[in-house]
Amino acid sequence: MFIVILGGGVSGLTCGIRLLEAGHSVEVWARELSPHTTSDVAAAVWYPYRAWPQERVNVWAKRTYEVLESLSRERPEAGILMIPGVEVFRRHVEDPWWRDSVPDFRRARPEELPPGLLEGYYFSAPVIEMPRYLPFLAARVRELGGRIIQREVRSLEEAWARAPVVVNCTGLGAREVVGDETLFPIRGEVLRVTPPPTHRFIFDDECEQGIAYVIPRSGDCILGGTVEEGNASLAPDPEVARGILERNAPLLPPGAVFHVVEHKVGLRPGRPSVRVEAEESGARVVVHDYGHGGAGVTLSWGCAEEVVTLVAAHAR
Repeated sequence: MFIVILGGGVSGLTCGIRLLEAGHSVEVWARELSPHTTSDVAAAVWYPYRAWPQERVNVWAKRTYEVLESLSRERPEAGILMIPGVEVFRRHVEDPWWRDSVPDFRRARPEELPPGLLEGYYFSAPVIEMPRYLPFLAARVRELGGRIIQREVRSLEEAWARAPVVVNCTGLGAREVVGDETLFPIRGEVLRVTPPPTHRFIFDDECEQGIAYVIPRSGDCILGGTVEEGNASLAPDPEVARGILERNAPLLPPGAVFHVVEHKVGLRPGRPSVRVEAEESGARVVVHDYGHGGAGVTLSWGCAEEVVTLVAAHAR
């Protein structure tokens, strides 16, 4: 079956791969191509952040962890590293709802915590270098016979004129494409620094001044971040950058030396719940896959496989 996918970020490309592997013909239509997509700004590390409902998210996240871990071993050109690290807390916490998705999850030992932190989770997570990963996904789509076309679409009708089945991976663009008013931007600013000041990731979501995280990669490191619901500005703020550096300093080894080489802003597609479902309009079908919050990469393969199932169930 011929299918048009709207959106050329991580969700659209991943859906394209799985649909092509299932025997469909695919065109991916993208307003922006890498390196200019929202996905390019992602940190990106596996972590089911700001995505609901938990039951479905856990299934998608666990499956995506499995695929990313496999790719890290079998396809080094994909730019996926398995990195150990900790999420830290200033209070007693129970195990997280996603703990069974991570094979080596355990409580952090005192010596694994930065000074002043009371508890933590220790686990290994896929860290995805988006400047390598997105081109890898696009190359895989083309290798399987799919096409990627730069084209802006404002309605499903435009895509349905080309194909009876459309997969909607437009992220925040779904506000216009399908009129979804429940979507909202979650602005995030990050700094890319070099050389990496540490070899483990660290998440601190409880700092009074704002979220802090350190995500090392092969040649650089991402320091974050911000979580600003409803703010759609893409202009980097130097004051925010200073705050990111200040919040992350206690998490890094004493005397760590690095340089800021890039200051980036992206808009996460916030929604009360991730939307993965099919809708029929006569003989036409749209399968939605958007609203992943801060977990687009984390849920990508699990959601894509559900999209394939929905296409098979609804397409004629």
